Amino acid sequence: MGYPDNLKYSKEHEWVRAEADRAVIGITDHAQSELGDVVYVELPKVGGTVAQDEAFAVVESVKAVSDVYAPISGEVVETNNKLDDAPELVNESPYEDGWIAVLKIAEPSQLGGLMDAAAYEAFIGTLG
Repeated sequence: MGYPDNLKYSKEHEWVRAEADRAVIGITDHAQSELGDVVYVELPKVGGTVAQDEAFAVVESVKAVSDVYAPISGEVVETNNKLDDAPELVNESPYEDGWIAVLKIAEPSQLGGLMDAAAYEAFIGTLG
């Protein structure tokens, strides 16, 4: 699977899709494949605020438990409650149905510090 060009990516393997003053966040295809079968997602609390690079959710797989880090700062305005009953959506559809949360963007300039698809793909290549 390639990395969608309409997203921004963090070095912690999260993706961001900015939509006006909101940002949809999930983990990348690379991250979900490294984790293996996802069995549980601990979603953040709606109404809570998160700082950039702060752990705000947890993904548990058959292999590991991994924090999900906020690629930008903001207020959690929505979470993907489908993941409560179907955490495997993170594996099956990481960029569409497997999103984790929507943040109201606090610092739009933080988006500029994230990687585009080509840079993220190059970054993954250095992890070898």
